[in-house]
Amino acid sequence: MNGTAERPILAHSRVVAAGHTPERWLLVLHGIYGSGRNWGSVARRVVEARPEWGILLVDLRLHGQSRGFAGPHTLAAAAADVDALVEHLDFHAAAVLGHSFGGKVALVYAGHHADGLRQVWVMDSTLDVREPSGSAWRMIEAVRALPPEFASRAEAVEGLERAGYPTGLGQWMAMNLENQDGVYRWRLDLDGVEEMLRDFFRTDLWHVVESPPAGAEVHVVKATESNSLDEESEARLEALGRSNGRVFLHRVQGGHWINTDNPDAIVKLLVDSLP
Repeated sequence: MNGTAERPILAHSRVVAAGHTPERWLLVLHGIYGSGRNWGSVARRVVEARPEWGILLVDLRLHGQSRGFAGPHTLAAAAADVDALVEHLDFHAAAVLGHSFGGKVALVYAGHHADGLRQVWVMDSTLDVREPSGSAWRMIEAVRALPPEFASRAEAVEGLERAGYPTGLGQWMAMNLENQDGVYRWRLDLDGVEEMLRDFFRTDLWHVVESPPAGAEVHVVKATESNSLDEESEARLEALGRSNGRVFLHRVQGGHWINTDNPDAIVKLLVDSLP
């Protein structure tokens, strides 16, 4: 990760089809506590089917290998980080996809840095203002209640299980541990993550969906077993689609972690819909 002391460059990895040079790029922005590699399997399958596309898997600030970013830790700051990355790499993104927290980052990015953008994908994310809640919000206190060090990742998973989280989610969360001299410690800046989540919940981004950037479409994916989008929001999206022809609602069977719950459907949707 390079850049300046004022703004480091986000950690990232490129996914391209073997033997092909991409003509267009899709940025993928993960959810809170995640990293770009969460979408690696989906990305590889998409570029194999659509080799004219390359996919840039991004670690958002305070996540994965993207460390050393100064506050404030907001959606706007995260979107500006993405814009700085694109400028650093000297290419224009034709599409941006964000899951959950990353979905709102994608919308902020589209609203302020939309040159050449043709599609915005919002994967199972709320679009409006809500009180902080849900498993991601509760996870902050669950982690704070655990010891600062663990003998193994399994020990941390057991602690999260005692807090009521399923084993799979605990194992995924434990990917945020790093081994330092035989001891596992969280590499998360929990205060910074809390700041990011508070901004996520207090920010309404319907205005970007209602007035997409010129020449761009907005595709919102609703996971059928998730409550991120309520029925009123679904109806509002469908009405926008009828009125402007540039907003699309896709219902995909599965839970909030749709890229792991139903990767086949997500791959097909992207392969069929990317321009």
